Amino acid sequence: MNEFQLKYGTNPNQKPARIFMADGGELPVTILNGRPGYINFLDALNSYQLVKDLKKALGLPAAASFKHVSPAGAAVGLPLDDTLRRMYHIDAEMELSPLACAYARARGADRMSSFGDWIALSDVCDLATAQLIKHEVSDGIIAPGYDDDALEVLKSKKKGNYNIVAIDPDYTPAPLERRTVYGVTFEQGRQDLDISADTMLTNIVTKAKDLTEDQKRDLVMSLIVLKYTQSNSVCYVQGGQTIGVGAGQQSRIHCTRLAGQKADNWQLRHMPKVLDLPFRDDITKPNRDNAIDVYIGDTPEDVIGDDVWAETFTEQPAPLTAEEKKAWLSQVHGVSLGSDAFFPFGDNIERARRSGVDAIVQPGGSIRDQQVIDTCDKYGIVMAFCGIRLFHH
Repeated sequence: MNEFQLKYGTNPNQKPARIFMADGGELPVTILNGRPGYINFLDALNSYQLVKDLKKALGLPAAASFKHVSPAGAAVGLPLDDTLRRMYHIDAEMELSPLACAYARARGADRMSSFGDWIALSDVCDLATAQLIKHEVSDGIIAPGYDDDALEVLKSKKKGNYNIVAIDPDYTPAPLERRTVYGVTFEQGRQDLDISADTMLTNIVTKAKDLTEDQKRDLVMSLIVLKYTQSNSVCYVQGGQTIGVGAGQQSRIHCTRLAGQKADNWQLRHMPKVLDLPFRDDITKPNRDNAIDVYIGDTPEDVIGDDVWAETFTEQPAPLTAEEKKAWLSQVHGVSLGSDAFFPFGDNIERARRSGVDAIVQPGGSIRDQQVIDTCDKYGIVMAFCGIRLFHH
């Protein structure tokens, strides 16, 4: 198949729309079910590159949850403990493959943003992963293949209209890529950087020099995620998964704050007071996620107020106080942070520290690099300059 007709372009009025191979060759994708749209394929092709890069760099199955051509979450297939299972609404008895663990983590990183996501898997989709996806609101999936039983489960989603795309894992794109804007064609070399600890984490510029293997893994992950995230962007990672991605902001400090707030929310979801919220049995996963997000936010009265709590809970929850949240977050450590371009001021480090960041990778190159280094030194944070900018648009 050389081309595929899309339902419409970015918006319903943008017709006709298609994907095709300009060189006359075969498309590297096969549509197994549904009819993906223009944005679906932008998500699919960007997200698959991300998980393929993660698998190559870290040697573990990888998954990503994409929305509007940026990752809401990404992860590798490390086991889930009991707390993460509860946070991600996964039964304690459910058996999870490494690939299923990767998707559970990717989806669980920022469940609000992942609602209606596009999923990418680095490996052939197995039944355990399909069973997880079955119960999530999602637009579609791309993977290098599907086990027969997994494919049947996925085909049952969305009344049989769930978008399922297979991609040739051996496909290699041309070294030059082109796009057209306002009738003008742009051409550039593909972003084919080798992102690994050996290529990105050798130039440590702070007084603290030692990175653990877990930190190296998480810093490499942050850079690979940023490679496919709308700029400006920063990414917080812990335990082999993203916990906060700040994408598409004009100001880098706003990226750091946005991603930091997402990371803080992920940490607060670990609190027993949050895990034990007394939800009614008829409350769906999306409504639970929304209620949790409001409960740990600045206006908990919107879900636990005297006139509304019974719509969601079996009994009225006590509020989560600012003092409780501050005390919980003050104990957080072991978070790694990546940035797709240099930090221009030390305020980015101050904000990152409050979210438990102990290790940072960024390109460097600001006239205020020393101020940023000094701020890291003040808190004993290890920072590497990778020397490579990772803008993505």
